[in-house]
Amino acid sequence: MAANDLFIEVDFQQNRKHGQNICGDAFQLLKIPEQARVISVLSDGLGSGVKANILASMTASMACRFAASNMDFLHCAEIMMDALPVCQVRKISYATFTIVDCHHSGRTRIIEMDSPGFLLVRRGRIVPLPSEEKASPKWQDRRLRFTQLEMEPDDRIVLYSDGISQAGLGSADYPLGWREEGCRDYVLDQVADNPSVSARHLAENILVAALSREPRRRAQDDMSAGVIYFRRPRRLIVLSGPPYSKGRDGEYARMLEDFDGKKVICGGTTATILGRELAREVVLDLRGSSLELPPLSRMPGVDLVTEGILTLTSAAQMLEDEALLRDNNPAAMLVDLMLESDVIEFVVGSRINEAHQDPNLPIDIEIRRNIIKRIAKTLEDRYLKEVSVQYI
Repeated sequence: MAANDLFIEVDFQQNRKHGQNICGDAFQLLKIPEQARVISVLSDGLGSGVKANILASMTASMACRFAASNMDFLHCAEIMMDALPVCQVRKISYATFTIVDCHHSGRTRIIEMDSPGFLLVRRGRIVPLPSEEKASPKWQDRRLRFTQLEMEPDDRIVLYSDGISQAGLGSADYPLGWREEGCRDYVLDQVADNPSVSARHLAENILVAALSREPRRRAQDDMSAGVIYFRRPRRLIVLSGPPYSKGRDGEYARMLEDFDGKKVICGGTTATILGRELAREVVLDLRGSSLELPPLSRMPGVDLVTEGILTLTSAAQMLEDEALLRDNNPAAMLVDLMLESDVIEFVVGSRINEAHQDPNLPIDIEIRRNIIKRIAKTLEDRYLKEVSVQYI
């Protein structure tokens, strides 16, 4: 990432229509590091359930690839429409989509077809933007909107399917649904209350708010909310394991002390070494205690101090399956810090701790470096974080 580049945080949340086993919307991300680009696509398939999911997933996948190829998108849209399977009941193939193609410099293009209009949130208000509308010669009823813009630090783009804007449709409180105006006002209130709210939390809040407007909180349609947040990167350093050579303990401590961002220590021995080198007391803290994991500790100037291998293994599992997240759990606190950060640096000590070779420990516990490689890969591939791993 160049010095003046913005970090692009992307996250989305979905809820399937009540009574269906699968969501008929699809959200797909494509990161192209060599071009400093992130492409996000939200697609809403015709109807609901499996058929809608197939339509939406195919559309999102093709849209990502075509956007990345820089081909003429009118022609691409025709190819997509031709490729979609035809619904046996309605005799049409149809899926709406919104494509957001972002560069880390802030240069962005947005392509929309029949989806609710995106929201650009800048300095606490919605900014209207001019767009160019084009019709496909082959599919005259399908019109594409093209928007070009330059994003600024702290700008957000908010996308949602019509299941969000139509939440509560036909109810006494929302006879016409939540509507785009309701979504817009809610987003502005959320940003006003917390100007640094992450993409993840804002998308979650939009989805929860939409569901709360449905009678008995039962979604009448598939719901998807996505947020793309441009900001200066939030940095996190995670130190785990003692250095291979005791002579590097001082260097290890300086890495922690000099880092500009959030700081985490994973490992009792690691905390002891760093506390000694920095002349800081390490105190046991039972506020994050749980039956599964050892408790937290506290050290001045450090945001989180946890046990090592068990906590890291649990964090890896939670990153791979967010359904495992637990409140007031050291691993969940670690995961939350990682997901709220953009650039994450792991500094891994290479000295072997003989306790971790104990055959009585759970069989799925890996050695430290492999656990951190696993975490780093998940953060990069699934959450689009920028991750580095350094061994000492």
